[in-house]
Amino acid sequence: MNLARLGEENLEKYGEYVSLVFEGREYTNVQQHAAAGRLANVLRALGVGIGDRVVVMLPNCPEVSQSYQAILRAGGVIVPVIFLLGPEEVKHILEDSEAKVVITSSDMLWKVEPLVGALPTLRHVLLADGGGTGNILNLPELVEREPAAFATVERDDADVAVILYTSGTTGRVKGVALSHRNLVSNARSAASLYELSREDWALAVLPLSHAYGLTVMNAGNLLGTRGVLLRWFNPEEVLSTIQKFRVRSMSGVPTMFVYLLQYGEAEQYDTSSMVYWGSGAAPLPLEVVEPFEKKFGGRILEGYGLTEATTVVSAHRLSMERRLGSVGKPIPGVEVRICDDQDRVLPAGEVGEICVRGPNVMLGYYRMPAETAKAIKNGWLSTGDMGRLDTDGYLYVVERKKDLIIRGGFNIYPREVEEVLYASPKIVEAAVVGMPDPVMGEDVLAFVVVKAGSEATPLEIMAFCQEKLARFKCPKQVRFVDSLPKNAVGKILRKELRKLI
Repeated sequence: MNLARLGEENLEKYGEYVSLVFEGREYTNVQQHAAAGRLANVLRALGVGIGDRVVVMLPNCPEVSQSYQAILRAGGVIVPVIFLLGPEEVKHILEDSEAKVVITSSDMLWKVEPLVGALPTLRHVLLADGGGTGNILNLPELVEREPAAFATVERDDADVAVILYTSGTTGRVKGVALSHRNLVSNARSAASLYELSREDWALAVLPLSHAYGLTVMNAGNLLGTRGVLLRWFNPEEVLSTIQKFRVRSMSGVPTMFVYLLQYGEAEQYDTSSMVYWGSGAAPLPLEVVEPFEKKFGGRILEGYGLTEATTVVSAHRLSMERRLGSVGKPIPGVEVRICDDQDRVLPAGEVGEICVRGPNVMLGYYRMPAETAKAIKNGWLSTGDMGRLDTDGYLYVVERKKDLIIRGGFNIYPREVEEVLYASPKIVEAAVVGMPDPVMGEDVLAFVVVKAGSEATPLEIMAFCQEKLARFKCPKQVRFVDSLPKNAVGKILRKELRKLI
């Protein structure tokens, strides 16, 4: 089936309702579907057909989901690109995906315009906010001329629906090819965990031009839910929106929760409506959980996923026991096991590589068969993440395999050290990496951001750690920085910190 059929099922099941609010304007599901139909007609007129790749590079706005639906209905392949990427990264994605059309906005045109005509496949750029000449086209003008009716092109379950480029912990980004079956199955499983009313408002602040946007669109179609969309994350806007709409849920990354906790004007806003805050993309410091929930209400529920497994692998649901430090249990239809370096399955409680099997596992890396073969063996995806399962099936993510520090033969997990650093009343953010050591092979280096108005010394921070950790796990060096490098969704980039060693 074509993934776009979920949108059609939504209309049949729920009728018309307000599904989205953005910058003061309401959008119904019927209006969004009609807008997607008009855009699908535009794409067809530009020559987009079965299997053609279309890049969507926009900040959060209704046009993102409209574009996704339109591309799918036309039989094309969505290539989401976070608008914060630099021009070289964008060029690589356009070249590698062989995109035919780019949907973007005028303030990002400079990243794409020089490539029109220079890349053999790139033919048109559509500006969602209007303007443009030649092959740079005014999208609002084009869609006004088209009818809303569009017959969805049927696709096979195994056909590629989306190519998502990973953020790249090392080396160049790779395109993850996901099928219609991957995305439909993951959406149905994720939706089955939802326990709030469809009338409750959810707040969307993470980038839609990424895996998150696909999950929101697909699960939202299945559940008939409604959401308030912010163009980007801003603590004041998040809190005022929660108060205004009596928002019940929001998904974010740990950095966002840290920023909200540190926001000085937070007491002015009523967030008592919040039931849960979903956290993912990176480990959540446990020291943040209690003060955050005390201040804002609701519960923080961690989940785990990765692009290669169609975004969601495990999650907590409201009605299940929350185990702090855990990312919940595998979602329905998905299996998780922990393996050692010889691919032997480890018993509960032992740390090894997290491996995943299910209908959510990617088709493979786009045009990279050798890399695909390394990642998927006998249907099992090797995630590159270290973790453990407890006896009840709860999953705990310990660390990225590549981030493990081996000091004198002993394994040190950066997250364990970071948890202690976050417990310091003087530290806002912290990240730990391994640094070369002539005797031990590697040792622990901590980068920390000190709270405004606080002062600390490296010796003071190291002494604090020594009170709570085995000495061999404690930082040998501490470096103070104004901020930690992050990717577009707020995940701390250890690879950038390692360049500073």
